[in-house]
This record gives sequence, structure tokens and C-alpha cells, in this order.
Amino acid sequence: MLDNVIFIVHNVSSTGPAQVPMMSPNGSVPQIYVPPGYVQQIIEENGVRRVLVLPQTEFHPGGHSPLHHPPPPPPHAHLQAFIPHPHIMHPHPHLYSGMAGGTGDMNPQYISQYHPAHTTIYSEQDTHPPHGRAAFAHRDERASKTYERLQKKLKERHGVGGGGGGGLALSKDSPPPSPQKSRGTPPSGGDLQNGLGGKGADEQAQPSTAVTALGKSPGRGKDTESGELDEEAKALQERLNSICKPMTDIQARGASLSWVAPSQPEGDDEPKEGEEGPAEPSFTYEVSVSYSGKDGKYKSAYSGVELSATLQDLRPATDYHVRVQAMCNCLQGVPSEPVSFTTLSCEPDGPSPPRKASGTKSSLVLQWKAPCDNGSKIQNYILQWDEGKGTGAFEQCYYGPQKQYRLTKLSTASRYYFRLAAKNDMGVSEFSDVVHIMTSCSVPAPPLSPELVQSGVTWLCVRWHRPAGSPKEDEISYVLEMEEEGSGYGFQASYDGDELSHTVRNLHRSTTYRFRVIAYNAEGKSNPSGVSEFTTAPDRPGCPCRLAVKGKPHPTSFRLTWDPPKDNGGSDVAKYVAELSEGLSGSSWNQVYSGSAMECVCDGLSPGCSYQARVHCISAGGESQPLQVQTPPVPPGPCQPPRVVGKPKAREVQLRWAPPLVDGGSAVSSYSVEMFAPQVDEGWEVYQGSELDCTVGSLLPGRTYGFRLRAANKAGYGPFSERSEVTTGPGSPEVCRPPHVNCKSPTCAVISWEAPPCNGAAVSEYRLEWGAAEGSMQMCYTGAALSHEMKGLLPATNYFCRVQAVNVAGVGPFSDAVLCQTPCSVPAPVSKRGEDEEDEEARPLLYSSSTCLGLRWEAPCDHGSEIMSYLIDLGERQPILTGPVTKYIIQNLHPDTTYRIRIQALNSLGAGPFSHTFKLKTKPLPPLPPRLECTASSHQTLRLKWGDGPAKAQPTDSLQYHLQMEDKNGRFISLYKGPCHTHKVQRLNESTSYAFRIQAFNEAGEGPFSTVYTFTTPRSPPAPLKAPRVERVDESCEVSWETLPPMKGDPVIYCLQSMQGNSEFKQIYKGSATSYQLPNLSSSTEYRYRVCAIRQCQDAPEIIGPYSSTVIMLPPRVDTPGVSGATGSKAAEAQKPKRSLTDEQFSFLIIALLAVTSILIAVAIQYFVIE
Repeated sequence: MLDNVIFIVHNVSSTGPAQVPMMSPNGSVPQIYVPPGYVQQIIEENGVRRVLVLPQTEFHPGGHSPLHHPPPPPPHAHLQAFIPHPHIMHPHPHLYSGMAGGTGDMNPQYISQYHPAHTTIYSEQDTHPPHGRAAFAHRDERASKTYERLQKKLKERHGVGGGGGGGLALSKDSPPPSPQKSRGTPPSGGDLQNGLGGKGADEQAQPSTAVTALGKSPGRGKDTESGELDEEAKALQERLNSICKPMTDIQARGASLSWVAPSQPEGDDEPKEGEEGPAEPSFTYEVSVSYSGKDGKYKSAYSGVELSATLQDLRPATDYHVRVQAMCNCLQGVPSEPVSFTTLSCEPDGPSPPRKASGTKSSLVLQWKAPCDNGSKIQNYILQWDEGKGTGAFEQCYYGPQKQYRLTKLSTASRYYFRLAAKNDMGVSEFSDVVHIMTSCSVPAPPLSPELVQSGVTWLCVRWHRPAGSPKEDEISYVLEMEEEGSGYGFQASYDGDELSHTVRNLHRSTTYRFRVIAYNAEGKSNPSGVSEFTTAPDRPGCPCRLAVKGKPHPTSFRLTWDPPKDNGGSDVAKYVAELSEGLSGSSWNQVYSGSAMECVCDGLSPGCSYQARVHCISAGGESQPLQVQTPPVPPGPCQPPRVVGKPKAREVQLRWAPPLVDGGSAVSSYSVEMFAPQVDEGWEVYQGSELDCTVGSLLPGRTYGFRLRAANKAGYGPFSERSEVTTGPGSPEVCRPPHVNCKSPTCAVISWEAPPCNGAAVSEYRLEWGAAEGSMQMCYTGAALSHEMKGLLPATNYFCRVQAVNVAGVGPFSDAVLCQTPCSVPAPVSKRGEDEEDEEARPLLYSSSTCLGLRWEAPCDHGSEIMSYLIDLGERQPILTGPVTKYIIQNLHPDTTYRIRIQALNSLGAGPFSHTFKLKTKPLPPLPPRLECTASSHQTLRLKWGDGPAKAQPTDSLQYHLQMEDKNGRFISLYKGPCHTHKVQRLNESTSYAFRIQAFNEAGEGPFSTVYTFTTPRSPPAPLKAPRVERVDESCEVSWETLPPMKGDPVIYCLQSMQGNSEFKQIYKGSATSYQLPNLSSSTEYRYRVCAIRQCQDAPEIIGPYSSTVIMLPPRVDTPGVSGATGSKAAEAQKPKRSLTDEQFSFLIIALLAVTSILIAVAIQYFVIE
């Protein structure tokens, strides 16, 4: 379907919008380009969509009615949801023609570019995210709510306007909106081109704060009405406009900017009750920089959501002006007030290399330009040079403010390297690039005339000499000029370089050329040298043509005739030479004529014979190829037998032969060589080719082979030559057969082998390799014998061996490896023996380490026979025979005694050698157990003490103790192990007997346990009671307390004590009751009460528990009337009872004092003793 779309363009100079009808084939609105300073809006009315392109205006309270800002998304689902940047939109291929009947005389300008259906305002600093999407494509929650409200109000206004649903319209009588001034004067109508002003986009008006209303074409005659600016958009716009100017942190080549987000105005209405407050919008900021004043041209330097930015690559000591602009969704705020700043000064920029202003043979004048001083005046320049040494090391030759410097006393035609740096108050710049400058020298003298080195048919090699008197340092180049005789072009340069010779090519044969040389250097060119003339050589002539026999041949003569060659090679033919050969072989030619004539008579011939004739001509360029006439060829004759070149090798021979004496009238094209192996009658071809030699390989050394040869030409192969016999050179021996091994003893073996085929040279020696592994055998014998005896082998061990033969030709391959095993033998000596006095498993616990020694060793190699026992030699004592073990305990030894021990292993073949003798010493006897005592006891703990010594262990104590206690199962468990003499046993039961025993041990070992000691814990006292409760009843009181259960069947009674005033506590009750009533109490006396529990044991005295906390009963208060206020206050204070500390408070006070004292003592010890 085709939709009608009308584009309405407002122009500043026009009285109304111009309508341009356009057709869309798919129902969508074609995209158009909206220039900066203009806005676009779509209105749909009666099925016709109108796209208005209007100049944007700032909002002014007294101006025309502003338009509502259109919502970010498009009004139709099929339109695009993003706005491309004008620079990335592609031009539309079609232009739309105008429609008759439109109002206005102005022809609108069309820009055929796609544009989205909704409106976007492009400002001079408009930024776009990647892929061309607008910044408002991602909306937050507040933006979504704002969009919904705007949509709702827009629909309401559409309903009020009536008509055919055509959207908002301006009044018919209202004038069209015109652009307002923002900064500077807008461009005139004559400067507008395609909707763009004559100036750049950066100089357009600032982005507007409000959007103008949409309007219909006047030609429609519809009523228009003005819209109102949405209050929320207005408030957001004002907030964007309130952004403050940024703050700066200035450096020499950069500046850090920071700013504050636009704040909410104080007068905004608070959200109503039940309504959710609007979400804080997300702002985007754009920083733009001006380099030409506050009102100059601004360029975008940053765009993003951060509240800070850093400007890089600034020029030092330069004025800049920066402003920031806030944006939210599709709204843009007015840029902030510009901030002006000047970057700091720094060292100058690197200067350009110095240049040569003038110079002589011994001086140079250098000049340079001042670089940028970066805000600080350049005070001095630093000029460095390498003094002409060329080593790369620079020395300072000038330091001052001048921009030129003269160097004198320099060498002529010498190269000097220079570099330059500038210095100001801020520092020294980087050095310039290194430049090389040479001193002057004189113009070279004219060189000598060039000389001819060699001439050819198309080339001439010319050389010349260096001008006399030129210094070696002077870089002289040469120009070789050439003039062709008769060309009329004069001398032309054919070479320009520093070589002293040149070959001129592509010349004509037999032509004269003139040459001269010019020398030049940096100072100029010399005069030309003298002119030399050289002529190219003539070329050899072609063959004579049409050689034939003139007339009828006679029996002894015939006449030959020929024509001159078509190409004489550039020189006249001097003479012709005719030659004659008898027969068809053409092996020998005899000259029969030499002269300038082109015919000759050949006489003195033999009747009935065949002859071949040929003719060639001779000129100054040389001899031509002969023109030959011959009869058809036949196969060549037999060749001489091939001969051997050099000394025959072991596996190849090189043969060479001569061509056959008779080639059959045609050149030999190939040769065929056949070979006959020894004792073989049939031969086979081993070579075919055109060479006169060949190499035959894959032969056997020391063998005799036969060879024969034949030649071939165009007619075919000729007969074979006679056979020649060739014997190949000697080669390395063949592989030996596997050797034979005979073991004479467990440590000795005899290896024998047979001699292999020698391949033409006698075997000079044999090489035997021997090893325990097949891949790691080593050379063990070299000699001419056929056997070898190996000694020092290990019994019952596998060995590998192989043998190879050697002669004068080389080394033969190894034989296959042979495996052999030596016989079994007695065991090896025992090694890695040691003392093992702590092996509890190998030694029963009844043996003491003072009377026994535990031995441990590693089993030695059994040499193929299992070890059956070990013999332990103790010197003077009887040897001990053990089983096949590696641990043994020697018992019944003397304490603290040294023994010399050695061990010997035995198997079925006998006893092996003894091990090395080593010394072991028994330990002294262990200590006896001490006496165990109980020094203190309670119902849960027992403090035990033993021995004489301090309670705490000393670092030097070597004697330690092991305390054990018997458990319920009758087993003794360990309680303590260490050097202390006391131990406190805790967590015991009351009135229970416990059995203990103790053991002492030291380096000598553990001593015996003591006898069992039994200690009994006493009965536990009753638990402390809580403070009793006291209740006064008139002149008596009742005291009650808590009840305790019986303790292990023993009843519990209670004892109540009372204290009257400051007297002592007296017992007032003892019994099993839990309360007691005291009558007849004094009303003016203070009473104190406490109670304790008493355990009545059946077979022991009573056990009194701790007393409870003290309870104080104060006398009742008595109010005395008629006393003044002051007297009453003092009396009340006098009547207050003086409280004393309770037992708990007193105990806590004592504990706190002890803790403070302990801390002070510890600090003093730390400071005065340890440090």
C-alpha cells in the first residue's frame, strides 16, 4: 500500500511552511536529514502523515506558544526506535517532486537521507553512543514514568482538538514560530543551503530549552491551537540548565575537570501521600573546549556519565576555556558558564637540527630556529658535536642565547655531527635529531681522458682516474658522457656515480662513440676531460648460402659454388674457405680452397668415392659457422673398454671412456654400460646417458666385476666393447657371529668369538663390549685375539656382551648381544649396620638397654643363593648365630661397657666376608623410683610429691619421672611425664581411694616402677546457699532459705547465725528446717543474718559448708513532724544506715588488688630482669 506523506519545511524568510508531497511504498515514513538548529515532528491526520521540519527556539515566557517535547519512542510500532547521527546516515537514492496546490512560493530544499519518525534536536555538541543509538535509548524508571504521563496528556489533547484525529495544530491566524537568538545572530535566508547555515555546525545557535509546536499546512484550512509545555519536562529542563561551571586542576600538558550534578530545585512539590516519589534521572555530561576565547568555537572533548574528566595533550602556557553541558534522555541543558584557565609552563620543545648557513674549508657557520618556549623564555642553547671523531660521543661546543655559532680550525672536507637543545627556567629540552655537516673543499680538477678497458659487439668498458690533487676525504662523483657518431644529439650522460669505471651496454656493432668525464663534489663540477673515441667490435658473419655442385661432377674433380652470407656482421668478408672430407664419417677435413671468390674446383679426387664438402667465411668479426653437406649416418663403431678413474672404493667404482673412433657420420648421442657380477654370465645395464663417465654403486667390497660399453647415434647403437675387469676396494668386515661365554667362576668369565668375512682386508682387531644392561654396554677389550677373560664380576648377575671386527677399511657392525649369568656365590659383606636401642618390637620389654644391645643391618646381596643365617662376632665372647633376620638383640651384657661387633652372612654356598668392625656401648643402669607422698587433698584433687628437689623443673635436669594411676579396669594410665617433683591430680571423686605408682628414667633408660601407693579423697562439703530471705512482721521477722538434697545418703541440716548491731555473729538456730521466726526484735537495731549447710556423715564428723551472703535488716523509718527543712534533711541523713561491705564485695576487692599487684610485678620483671 502507498501512504501519503507530506513534508513541511519552515524557513526563516518564508511566511509559512512549504508542503512537499512524498509517497511511501511500504507505509513507513522516509527518513530525512534534520540540520542542526531544526527539529522534526510527525502528525497523522485523516490517514496522511505530516513531517514538520521547524527551526528550534529557546523558551521565552513572552514569546509564541511552545511545543511539547515529543516522547522518546516513535508513535508507531513500525518506525525505528533509534536516531542515527547525520554523519552516518546514507543518502536516499530518490528525490520527491513537489505537489501543486501547496501554499508558499518558496521551493523547499530536500536532503534525501533517512531519519526516524520521532523528533531529535541536534546541537553543536551532540554526541552519540556506539552504533548510532541515541543516549536516551536506555531509559531509567523515571524516564519510563515520564513517558507514560506525556503519552496520556498527548492523547487527551488529541481528543479535545476534534477533527479527524489529526494531532496538535496551531491557530490559523497565529504566525509561524521563528528562531530566537541564543548566542550571536542566526544565519540569514541567503546563507541557508539545504536547511544548513553558511557557517559550521559548531557555530550554530545553542540547543533550545523548549520545542516549538507542531503546525499544519495553511493550505488545509484547518483550525490550529497552541500547546502548553509539560510541567515535568520544564522542571527537568530547568534542572539541566542549572549546572555549575566545572572546577579545574591544571598541569603543564593536561587539566583535570570535575563538576557537580544538577541539583533538585528547593521549591519542587513533595510527592503526595500514597504516591511513589520519582526516581532520580540519569544524566550525561559533555565537556567542550574553546581555544579562541569564551565566545569562540567549542569542540567536544569528553562525553559520559562521570562527574570528572581529564584533558590530555594540551599546550603549555596556553589559554583554554571549558564548559560542561548536562543531558537527560532527549533533553539538553544550556552549557555552563565557561571556565578559563592557563596551562603551566614547562621546558621548551625539542628544537629542529641546526643547518649550515655558510662554511669554508676550515670553518662552519651553523644556524637554528627557536623552538616553542612553552611559556618560559629560552635563555640559552646547547650545541654539541662529535669533534669529527665519528664515535658517537658528543661534547659541548657552544652554550649561549645566540641562534648561530661559528666553528673554526676544522679539517677540510671532513664530516661533523651536531645536535641542539634549548634551555629555559623550567629545564632543558630534548636534543634534536643528529645532523651531519661537512666542511667545504675546492672544485675538483678536470680528470684525464677516459680509457678503453675492453670492447665488445654491443658494449664498451671505459675507465678513468681520480683528479690529481683531490684529498681522500673529498667525496667526488663522476658523470660519464657519451656521444654517438652521426647521431646529432651531442654528449648525453650515461653514468653518474662514484665508481672509476663503467660498462656502457646496448650499443651498435662497428660504431664509433665519443666519451668524456666530468668530476664534481659539493662545491661544484669540474671542466670536462678530453674526448676519447672508441669503436665497438664487429660481429661474426653468417654462413654462406646455397652451397651446391656446379655442373656435372668429373671422375677426379667437381666445381663448388656458393652465395655470400646474408649478414656480414658489420664488416666485409675477407675470404672464403672450402674443405673436403672423404667418406661419410667427417672425422678429417682437408682445405681445398681459400680466397675471395665464391666458387672453386676440387680436383685430385679418387674415382668412385663419396665426399663431404663445407664452406665458411672469415671477416674482421671472426669466422662464420660452416655450411656442410654430408651423406646419411650409420651406427658408430666399437668403443674402447671403460677404465677405472682413481682408486676403486669398497662399494662403488667410477668409470670413464673415450668416444668411438668411428661415429658413423653422426654425433654420438648416448652410451650404455653393462655390468657382470662375479660368477654370473648375464649382465645388466647400469648406466645410459651422454656423459663420458659414470659411477656404479651398491657393490660388494673386495669383489671383481666386469664392464662393457657401446655408443649410439641417430642410426642406433653400435657393437659392445671388450669386457674390462674391476676389483672393488676393501670394505669393513661383515657382522660377527654372537660370541660364546664360558663362566669359569662366579667372578670370572671367558668370552670367545669367530672371525667374520674380511671383505678384502684382514681383520686388524676386535672390539668387545660388556655391560649389565643391553643399552649401557661399554668397551672392555680391544685386540686381535679371538677370546678375552673378564674378571671382577658379580655372582648371580646377568651380563650382556657383543663383538665387532675392524680392518683398514673401517669398523664392521656389532654382533647380536648375548646374555649370560654368572654362577651363585657366598653372600656379600653386611653393610649399613647400626645401633637400634629403641626398637620395642624387636626387643622384649623385660630386657634393659643397660644389659642388651639392639642391632639392625640391611641384608647384603645373596649372590644367587638365599641367606640362611648371620653370625655376630663379639670379640672375646662366643659368636652368636642368628636366623635370616636383619635385627637382633644381644642380651646379658655388662652395663656401661663397649663391645666390638662385626657381622657375617651365610648361605648354602658358605660364609661371606665379615663386615667392618664397629663399636657399640651399653648404657648405664636406670635410676630407682622415688617415694611418693600426698601433700594436699580435697574432695576432687590430690597434690602428689616425690623425691627431693624444687617443684618446678630445671632446664639442666636429666632425671625425669613417669607417674601412673590405676583406672577402673585395673590398668595403669599415664598422668604425668617430666622432670617436675609435684603433680596435682584433678577431677576426682569424693571419699574415693586411688592407686598410684611412679618410675624414674634418664639417658640410661627407664627404671623400675615403685610400689603402689593408695590415697583417698575426703568428703565434699555442702554447696554454699543463697542469701536468706527476711520478712519483718511487726516486732518479729521470719528468715527462710533454700533446701539442699541429701549428699550420697548423708542428711543435710542448716545453721542460722545472726548479728545485732556491730556485735559478733551468734548461732540462733540449727536444724533441718528451712525457715525460722525471731520474736521480740528491737525497732531501732540493725540485724544481719547468714546461713550455711552442714553435712551429717554417718562414720565421720559433720562437714560445715560455706556461709551464704549476709542479709541486713534495717529498723523501720520514723517520721518526726514539726522540724524545719534543713533539720529534717540532716536528721534523715543521720538516720540512714551505714552500709558495710558484704563478703562477696570484700572478696572481689581483694582479688582485684591481687591482680593489679601481679601485673605490676610482671611488668617490673619484664623491664628490669629480662631486658
